[in-house]
Amino acid sequence: MSEAVVAQKSPYEVELEPGTYWWCACGRSKDQPFCDGAHQGTEFSPVELKVEKKETYWLCGCKATKDQPHCDGAHNKI
Repeated sequence: MSEAVVAQKSPYEVELEPGTYWWCACGRSKDQPFCDGAHQGTEFSPVELKVEKKETYWLCGCKATKDQPHCDGAHNKI
């Protein structure tokens, strides 16, 4: 089993409009924290995030969260 790339050791603070977003789970995307398809050929798949109202979200940058795509503080243990 391969490990995700740590994109950064802190969460991404993003203000999102209503819609559907795809969070990068592999850490290889050049469009962090969102998927750009860089997971192709790996065992990783992006995680769907449905946003109902405009709001600020803290999305995991280290890719170790247990609450994908939201930050759960796992970066503090890296």
